[in-house]
Amino acid sequence: MALVVVGGGRRSGKSRYAQALASAHGPKLAFIGTMRPEDDEENPGKIAVARDERGSRFVTYEEPLEIVRVLEERAAFFDSVVIDDLTVWVSNLVMSGSRDPDAEAARFLDLAPRCGAEVVVVTSDVDFGFSVDSTESRQMRRVAGLINRQAAEAASRLYWMVFGIPKRIR
Repeated sequence: MALVVVGGGRRSGKSRYAQALASAHGPKLAFIGTMRPEDDEENPGKIAVARDERGSRFVTYEEPLEIVRVLEERAAFFDSVVIDDLTVWVSNLVMSGSRDPDAEAARFLDLAPRCGAEVVVVTSDVDFGFSVDSTESRQMRRVAGLINRQAAEAASRLYWMVFGIPKRIR
């Protein structure tokens, strides 16, 4: 099918726009959320609000690490799958220490453009306001920057969100 990338800064409207793009592609919709509720005291509330905003239109999978597995097993049942957020997923991989983030990113980038559904990825640019003090932060920034670049190169459509306004790059 196709890989669509929606990037931008925090609170720029990336998720909302990605869901609109997915909805325009067909009625059978899935959402893979990568945020872990236990990582921050605000996360459970953020997850609940996002789930309420999506409503029942999307079948939701909360999966902080195994997005490739979910795509392999489930994508063919949907017209479009939104993955929110690629940079959070990379951070989860780095912090778990149980997986090779580079290998997982390569697996994702191999599968996403050719799975049975359009894949719409939400991602953040890691060069805007991320602290890079720790080894994990530097590794996360390196892997996220690489996967963002590679996803943008592989994408059939690429959007950059600016103050809630989508700008189509390709």
